[in-house]
Amino acid sequence: MKLYMTAAPCKQVHQVQVQPLVNFQGGSINQVGINVDTFFRRKDKVVFVVGATGTGKSRLAIDLATRFPAEIINSDKMQVYRDLEITTNKVTEDECRGVPHHLLGNVADPQSNFSAADFCHHASSAIESILSRDRLPIIAGGSNSFIDALINDHHNHRRPQFRLRYDICVLWVDLSLPVLHGFVSERVDRMVANGLVGEVRRIFDPTADYSRGIRRAIGVPELDKYFRAELRGDSEKNKARLLRYAIDEIKKNTCVLACRQLQKINRFHENWRWNTHRLEATEAFLKRGQGLEAGDAWEKLVAGPATMIVDDFLYSEGLASMVPNDAVLTTAPVSLASVVAAVTR
Repeated sequence: MKLYMTAAPCKQVHQVQVQPLVNFQGGSINQVGINVDTFFRRKDKVVFVVGATGTGKSRLAIDLATRFPAEIINSDKMQVYRDLEITTNKVTEDECRGVPHHLLGNVADPQSNFSAADFCHHASSAIESILSRDRLPIIAGGSNSFIDALINDHHNHRRPQFRLRYDICVLWVDLSLPVLHGFVSERVDRMVANGLVGEVRRIFDPTADYSRGIRRAIGVPELDKYFRAELRGDSEKNKARLLRYAIDEIKKNTCVLACRQLQKINRFHENWRWNTHRLEATEAFLKRGQGLEAGDAWEKLVAGPATMIVDDFLYSEGLASMVPNDAVLTTAPVSLASVVAAVTR
């Protein structure tokens, strides 16, 4: 597996060879017991931005990284691959606004499976690199199993260490399912208009395994029958029918993915009681396409409250960051988002 490890705005530039992980232990602290210095020292801070696909996680992460000295670590399991920028909905260079991104378009081999253990290994390295530059790691993406594995050390068969080393703040961008499904449908149409079909055609292989690597991405298996019809020289009418069906399947499967992601976020929050703040973005999405009014709604309901939450998380002089265990994470916090919502209504 090839990986580009140096962060740059939206893409990495230095290529290194990465071997599949075997019995990865992770971290730099003592693997036998708990390192006393780590146990009692002030914890470093890490912010997570979660939510279903299409809710604006990348936008919020970039907003925050332009307001705090921060870098972003991608936690979307399809966006780690080099190809299919449109199909996997990667942020563009302009959208990055100069913010360095890690694990975005790094994996060169489209057939390799980038696992949760791979993510934990490389994300942990990126976190330490970012912290060494006195910057804030912001981990954003829709692969909640990756985030769960990282926070709860599922890759580490010994004593969990992540929550002993780091204070975490989870920002959950949420909106109503009907609005989300409508937005997903519009987004797929835009992706098709921007070249999704041609992008997927370039990697089409009639012998390909859709259970491996980047070909698992929504938008790839759905177009298989259409591309086979092209190879057979089917009529334009039949190809048009298959293309319409494929686009409808992409929309449907994206909505199914969004529902599964929401279920997983709810389950994780109930089981682990992470320091989570839910940001209700429905009104901001309802105003999409309305120019400045849409931007104002996003700022008022999502970016502004999130900025206040992160500011409080980073600079509060409370005792939370000095607790020598994960008690702060197992006690439901008072959500600053609810206070902001009450004030701004």
